[in-house]
Amino acid sequence: MNRQQLRALVARDRIGQFLSVGVVGAGFDITTATVLRELGVYPELAVFAGIEVAIVVMFLLNDRFTFAEEGAAGLRATLRRLATSNVVRIGGIAVQLGVFRLLYRVPDITLTVAGLDAWFVAAKVSGIGAGMVVNYVTESLFTWRVTRH
Repeated sequence: MNRQQLRALVARDRIGQFLSVGVVGAGFDITTATVLRELGVYPELAVFAGIEVAIVVMFLLNDRFTFAEEGAAGLRATLRRLATSNVVRIGGIAVQLGVFRLLYRVPDITLTVAGLDAWFVAAKVSGIGAGMVVNYVTESLFTWRVTRH
């Protein structure tokens, strides 16, 4: 990777946009997972469902906002990027699920706030943060190929 490609990967504006989109995605992720958990869905399954909802929401926002100047136009190209996004986020999903499981299952912590399992939410947020770093790099390199210029 040359200097120009590295600059494209670490561009502050792009990282800021990606983080902003990530905050929106995290809201969808946490809300979906928490609602499902409160409805009695197994915690890891609720977390996985929240992740997938967030992936679709964040893809759509990133495609129109963060990486708008990258990638080919058209429905076929967009669907290809969405499929690629899901595949390349496997690493981020694994990190997120691993951190969540470690924090939620290993320590015996019960924290309830306003009737909600707040420790579930805290573990979820921690997993999201860890997975976000992996996701930024893989999305930049493989989904939108920012270093190809």
